[in-house]
Amino acid sequence: FGSKVWMHDILLAFESIVTNISNPQRLQEECDILALTMGKHQGPVVLSEYKAVMLASLRSLVRNWDSQHELAWSWLWENVEHMLKAVMHKPATQFRNLKLFYERLDETAMQFMRREVYLRFFSMAPKGQDYFKQSMTRLHFIVDRMTAMTMEMYQSPKTMVNDLSAMGLRHVGYGIPVEMFSPFVSAAVQTIRELAQNDEEAEAFSWSLHLISRILCRVINEGSTIVMKAINLNSFHKLNQAAAAAPRGQRESWMLRVQVGTQAISPLIWSIQAGNLEASRAIIID
Repeated sequence: FGSKVWMHDILLAFESIVTNISNPQRLQEECDILALTMGKHQGPVVLSEYKAVMLASLRSLVRNWDSQHELAWSWLWENVEHMLKAVMHKPATQFRNLKLFYERLDETAMQFMRREVYLRFFSMAPKGQDYFKQSMTRLHFIVDRMTAMTMEMYQSPKTMVNDLSAMGLRHVGYGIPVEMFSPFVSAAVQTIRELAQNDEEAEAFSWSLHLISRILCRVINEGSTIVMKAINLNSFHKLNQAAAAAPRGQRESWMLRVQVGTQAISPLIWSIQAGNLEASRAIIID
């Protein structure tokens, strides 16, 4: 089985799968990413083979292995296998549909999309205007980058997950509430449905963008520590309160490093770059 590359993909994701087995949304996210990754390999993928390898390995590693262990781990993999089978056939077809859609878009359609996405978004979430105060050029860049990311998610899922983790941590620093993502995604999908020639093209865009949104929201939620929230408020007092809640021996790391997955951000550096100098002063003094 060592020559089956898709097994190595599962092995790399297996820790996240096991630790999030009780979190259906996160488990679905891991399975979607895994389906994208395995879709890059040629040849058949027989998921039941991984179960056999998994159980054989666990039997040799767990000293008191019994029928309850067998039942629990079999249940875990059967659930994962069911979720993978539901999405494994999608990425290749959806990638082709989305590629054809983007190849057909001209500059007039792109201008329509850049304008319409924000009109729909601000109609759904008027508070969103407080977070999109940049120039029109910057707003157009955000829509262009969003469309490019939906393609990149199919092409390079591993790279995109790392990039999205870094982007999500930056959004923590910006103080963007995750409640803004759902209406923005809905506005984008509705706009694409007007431009797409069929439901398959719109579904390919929607599936990729929803996955991107789920990853970003998770990273923001995991990275929104009480220290980062205090920095966004630029409050000396709130920062000291947040630091006081840190367990013994972790006070320093709370204020100097926030990590989600493979990506990390420094609250101190971010507070300085953002101009929140009261929070910066509190961290340095502490």
